[in-house]
Amino acid sequence: MKPKSVVQPPRWATRLLHIFCPSYLLEEVEGDLEELFEQRIQHMGQTQARLRYITDVLSLMRPSVIKRYKERSTIFYTNMLRNYLTIAFRNLTKQKGYSFINITGLATGMAVAILIGLWIYDELSFNKQFKNHERIAQVWQFVSFSAEKSAYDVMPIPLRDELREKYSDFEAVSLAVRRGAILASGENQIARQGRYTEPDFIQMMSVPVVKGTSFTNKDVHVVLLSESTAQAMFGTGDPINQVVKISNKETVKVIGVYKDFPYNSDFYEASFLAPWNLFLSTDEGAKRAKDQWDENSYLIYAQLKPGADFDQVSAKIKDIRMRKEDPPAYKPEFYLYPMDKWHLYSDFEDGVIVGGLIEFVWLFGIIGAFVLLLACINFMNLSTARSEKRAREVGIRKAIGSVRGQLIVQFFCESLLLSLLAFVLALAIVLFALPLFNQIADKQMAILWLNPWFWLVGIGFSVFTGLIAGSYPALYLSSFNPVKVLKGTFRAGRWSAIPRQVLVSFQFTVSILLIIGTIIVFRQIEHAKDRPVGYTRNGLIEVSMNTPDLKGHYDALRTDLKNTGVVAEMAEANAPITVQYGGTTDISWNGKTPDMHPLVMVNQVTHEYGKTIDWQIKEGRDFSREYSTDSSAVILNEEAAKLMNFKHPIGERVKSSGKEFIVIGVIKNLIKQSPFESPDPSVFIVNYRAASIITIKLAPQSTAADALSKIEDVFRKYNPSAPFEYKFVDEEYARKFSHEERIGKLAGIFASLAVLISVLGLFGLASFVAEQRTKEIGIRKILGATMGSLWQLLTKEFVVLVLISFVIATPISWYFLSKWLQYYEYRTSISWWIFVVTGAGALLLTILTVSFQSIKAALINPVRALRSE
Repeated sequence: MKPKSVVQPPRWATRLLHIFCPSYLLEEVEGDLEELFEQRIQHMGQTQARLRYITDVLSLMRPSVIKRYKERSTIFYTNMLRNYLTIAFRNLTKQKGYSFINITGLATGMAVAILIGLWIYDELSFNKQFKNHERIAQVWQFVSFSAEKSAYDVMPIPLRDELREKYSDFEAVSLAVRRGAILASGENQIARQGRYTEPDFIQMMSVPVVKGTSFTNKDVHVVLLSESTAQAMFGTGDPINQVVKISNKETVKVIGVYKDFPYNSDFYEASFLAPWNLFLSTDEGAKRAKDQWDENSYLIYAQLKPGADFDQVSAKIKDIRMRKEDPPAYKPEFYLYPMDKWHLYSDFEDGVIVGGLIEFVWLFGIIGAFVLLLACINFMNLSTARSEKRAREVGIRKAIGSVRGQLIVQFFCESLLLSLLAFVLALAIVLFALPLFNQIADKQMAILWLNPWFWLVGIGFSVFTGLIAGSYPALYLSSFNPVKVLKGTFRAGRWSAIPRQVLVSFQFTVSILLIIGTIIVFRQIEHAKDRPVGYTRNGLIEVSMNTPDLKGHYDALRTDLKNTGVVAEMAEANAPITVQYGGTTDISWNGKTPDMHPLVMVNQVTHEYGKTIDWQIKEGRDFSREYSTDSSAVILNEEAAKLMNFKHPIGERVKSSGKEFIVIGVIKNLIKQSPFESPDPSVFIVNYRAASIITIKLAPQSTAADALSKIEDVFRKYNPSAPFEYKFVDEEYARKFSHEERIGKLAGIFASLAVLISVLGLFGLASFVAEQRTKEIGIRKILGATMGSLWQLLTKEFVVLVLISFVIATPISWYFLSKWLQYYEYRTSISWWIFVVTGAGALLLTILTVSFQSIKAALINPVRALRSE
């Protein structure tokens, strides 16, 4: 026999033959052509042999040899598809345990992906409901109080006219101000947040007025109500032309009702819209600030003309204030902050946007993808792990004529069936979990049942998931050699378990990362909560002086409240204790250098404020009515004393807005702003006229319910026209952590689900390994193996994998969490015990999961185990 030539016929010609030649003729025809090719090489040479081979292949392309359409379409024929699905259902019901693990794992992963997808959709669509959102901006300014620029959203009133009159890039410009108010009509009184604004704002935000009409520049005593507010005030009656009193000051007529702003917009709480002219006619501060360029207290919104660029227009208006007379030392730079960036890009650093919520959108998107990937890994692991169980099935199918394509379609059908069933279950899980998820995420999301894109993405997502999850087993199982399988010589190979081990390690690496991240988030929150705030929060309530009836009765109101026996003390201030505003740069002291332009917060309070909140005096004394000179006294916080660099602060003089004050005391810093940031330098002066908040300290022996009832009676005496509304200071302070707590809770939920999916996969794999080694276990038991040694045999592999995952996850989590904590000035440390506890927890969970199957396998009667084999 002549040796076979190393020269091969043209590959493309052979592939062409495979395409058109029927399977039952292919082997014989291809063999004959290859034999002729070998002979021709000996007699004609390589070139002629290749040409003749191509000619022979092309000559066979005739009707008697070419595949019939029926054969080519067999794989996709309806009856065959029905048969594929039938077999798929049988395989799923035959292996109920594995089917449950696969479907539950995939459904959980899909449910997480859908929930995160809805959350991301809601975040990305924030403010997108406004018709011209891509051309709307709010005017901000960057100011230089220190080495870095700080960003502020409040503007001077004259800037509005400057933008309107001197810059042709603007289509509309509008002033606005946020205010809370008591809306009263007859006996009906409700508290709502609203905005005083100009008609341009109504047009700019395309406010949908569903009844009545909007106001014009000539209107003053009119108001627009949202639908929900109109219903709350007038029920089913017609609100148009009804008279409403705002905070017992302005009487206005309802001229229109607009549809409530969407929940995922920055104007959601705007329950009424009133003319700017009304605000200007009643607010003394606005009257004084009308022509003052350095009174920054108001909001300005602008809409650019089509084609105008935000950056280019920002460059034009940047130095408006610095070009005016007497430019301020803090050097304001105006900037157009596009609406599309308000929500997701809200963090500024030295005059540049550096991020914001968009980072969490990316983070949760990655988490969702990883959780879904974990679910797919479970399916791939279990399917490939059971390959030897189905190898004989593949061998028989190939022996009786199944081509590889049919087997691939069969396995893909099983994968797609499982994926679609998981998608249906995932929708049920989402429907059940969405109310709780909305509560945690502070959203009003709903499944987009009527949105065709939702179904297109959802079903396409399921098909894609099924194809990805089933690709490896489909291609792997269909490649088995039928002869080896039926002879019993097929083995998966010594390296076949490595892909499964790698995927299991990946699963637990992701799970451990999420767990460590969740722990650090909650530790950061608790660290900030434990931070000393400089006053006593418990037993403090605040009441807004939202009507003029409460002003001018300080002593009488305080006396009546204390006479109830449930009030220990009362004071007034210009701002809530948990809010910081009212800063100034017009402040000087002995030793201040010309290049210093700090922003110092000015708190205007009454004499009893310190006793009411129990602030802590470090040096000097508190305000007291016994000293008539306290009208010119000032108390500094620690940060202000540090800024002013006084060696002995008491008796030093501080000048602000042309008035000189004497320092009588230094208090510990009050945490009025973010508890994660350094406190601002603050001063406290006595000013009864600036009061807008009443702070009440409850008596220790009184109960909250009894105290509030008696306090309400006193307030109704002085303010009968308004409902009694109050806020607990400790609850208001707790709201400062709401964002971080929300992120922590969501991360915790996703981490728990990731662990659940990983454990499900681990349980299934442990079950398979125990089943696969039944004969080995039986032999070992006969030879005297103990329960402990068998448990160790079956558990060791998975314990090693989890340890590897822990080693990989630890440095990764430490690196990224360290970077995340850098965003906070006041931050916790990353302790070593967090990694130890997490690793020990993952290891314990693994041992418990695997031990169930290991002990179950070790308890099997060895005779029965060997007989079953």
